[in-house]
Amino acid sequence: MLEGLLPLLLIVLLCLALLALLLFLRHHSLLPFVIWNEWVLQPINNWLMGDSKEQRILRYVLQHAVAGDPQSVLETIDTYCSQKEWAMNVGDKKGLIMDTVVQEQRPSTLLELGAYCGYSAVRMARLLPPSARLLTIELNPDYAAITQQMLEFAGLQDRVTVIVGASQDIIPQLKKKYDVDTLDMVFLDHWKDRYLPDTLLLEKCGLLRKGTVLLADNVIRPGAPEFLAYMRGSSRFECTHFSSYLEYSELVDGLEKAVYMGPGSPARP
Repeated sequence: MLEGLLPLLLIVLLCLALLALLLFLRHHSLLPFVIWNEWVLQPINNWLMGDSKEQRILRYVLQHAVAGDPQSVLETIDTYCSQKEWAMNVGDKKGLIMDTVVQEQRPSTLLELGAYCGYSAVRMARLLPPSARLLTIELNPDYAAITQQMLEFAGLQDRVTVIVGASQDIIPQLKKKYDVDTLDMVFLDHWKDRYLPDTLLLEKCGLLRKGTVLLADNVIRPGAPEFLAYMRGSSRFECTHFSSYLEYSELVDGLEKAVYMGPGSPARP
């Protein structure tokens, strides 16, 4: 009796699992091919090769890029992630937008939330003058270690400080522990549900000044709707949207640039 019900039970459980996955995708605006790469292909590759995708990206860079050449490092990462394994770097297309914003702002003190493998840190740091500095906060210690190695290989380690920890824990320490007065620019590319609370925390801690530029990645896919709604509705920020494509794909994504106008900015009409 029980053996006859077992196949039916497995089918029911499979249907429930698929339904849960569909609801998850709908709620988080994630893409099927991202799920396929991150939840199916990556675990298989990790098991077969005995390491992580991030370690494979670093190894590929060390083997194929030119040491001390940041542009070569970026191009090598882009080649690997477009041809071998998809990864959540900002990528070459949105990277060009990032380059333009950094070059326009010429920040002296720049904060990055979410380092991952160091792609965006290399991308921004290569455009900074030697006197400028970039602080990048990464929650995952393995990713932080890879970022440090990536920066050292690119020859940019003197311009970047890699900080391991949760953004909400590190941000209140920036003034005293890391000698930050105010920030000229912030790049947000960590957990999307942290975009808004961390922006408000930066303001609360006095780290934003009039003219500070916030640049947020993946505001369309997977999306940061609460962040967008707040920033676009607040008189304290002036927003500009840059439409582009999700990294290493032809799917629409975008960057949001928000300029802090100060706490006492006049209300919008």
